[in-house]
Amino acid sequence: MWSNAIENAVVKVKKNVAKHPGKLPHITEGQRYEWGENDDWIEGFYVGMMWLAYEYSDESFYKEAAESFLANFKDRVDRHVMLDHHDIGFLYSLSAVAQWRVTGSEEARSVALKAAETLFARWRPEAGIIQAWGKEGDPENGGRIIIDCLLNLPLLFWAFEQTGEQKYYDIAYKHALKSQKFLVRGDGSSYHTFYFDSQNGHALRGGTHQGYEDGSTWTRGQAWGIYGFALAYRYTKNESFLQTSKQLAHYFIQRLPEDNVVYWDFDVPLEQNTPRDSSASAITACGLLELLELLDTNDSDRQLFEKVVQDSMKSLADNYATTDLPDAQGLLKHGSYHVRGERAPDDYMIWGDYYYLEALIRMQRGIKGYW
Repeated sequence: MWSNAIENAVVKVKKNVAKHPGKLPHITEGQRYEWGENDDWIEGFYVGMMWLAYEYSDESFYKEAAESFLANFKDRVDRHVMLDHHDIGFLYSLSAVAQWRVTGSEEARSVALKAAETLFARWRPEAGIIQAWGKEGDPENGGRIIIDCLLNLPLLFWAFEQTGEQKYYDIAYKHALKSQKFLVRGDGSSYHTFYFDSQNGHALRGGTHQGYEDGSTWTRGQAWGIYGFALAYRYTKNESFLQTSKQLAHYFIQRLPEDNVVYWDFDVPLEQNTPRDSSASAITACGLLELLELLDTNDSDRQLFEKVVQDSMKSLADNYATTDLPDAQGLLKHGSYHVRGERAPDDYMIWGDYYYLEALIRMQRGIKGYW
């Protein structure tokens, strides 16, 4: 059922690699990527797409392309280039860990473990959090967490499995618990970000950086929560993480628009040109697919989650994918980056492309991502 969509996507990956050798995509305006160096938080998604394309097609082109970036990612973590943030999991789970999972490369494993140690260094014991952004002691961000970090925790859980060093598991587990307590509201909605006193860990306030307003629910944040808590359950078997993922999923599903692809925030007033976020729907599809693997066969939510995955992915493939645009660099139209900040409110998002392809290949072949 999904073959045409996948084939179109992997061909676009091949074209991008061929046209921009050694370069990585950055978000810009005008339905295109800007190709440059490895100095943002998003480059891992592109390499992850190469690994997915290789696993799907078995074409050595994709494997060789993905492997060619390992030295680049190694150099980045060795020199700590633009890594004063928590998105180290996004960068290295989809590049180095992916390469190790697919090929068994010891070099890739070593790079991934160095990245995990770099992420571990962002643990702030006084606040009991993994600091999201900035250097330790940052006056604005020293005690801040954001919901996106849930997708960075698998790198730490993986490092624990590889080394047996309990410290990796412990901080990932504690951070997931803190996120569950403070980022998830009682009705199943979520804060994007939460602030703690960096000296004593006292809770200060919830808020947003990219959502509509502090009390609103940014749809991509909700998507990170659905997938992130499902993954936390996979690694820890803490039943409450599974229930939280389901709770967030129900909130998301109950607010789907008619075409099953969300706007950028659940609370933004809807007008004719209100931006969508196709990437949020793609992430949520992956989260629901993860939940479906984790739930009991007789779970009452299975039928609903299966239907939503099918409906959302069909809408993405039929109405948002660039299938009819052979020269398009991105896979999904109408993704939003930072609408409030007027940064790429309606464009290609490389993470949206990655999760769209991950979901398609998981449905077609049962191949998971690299979390």
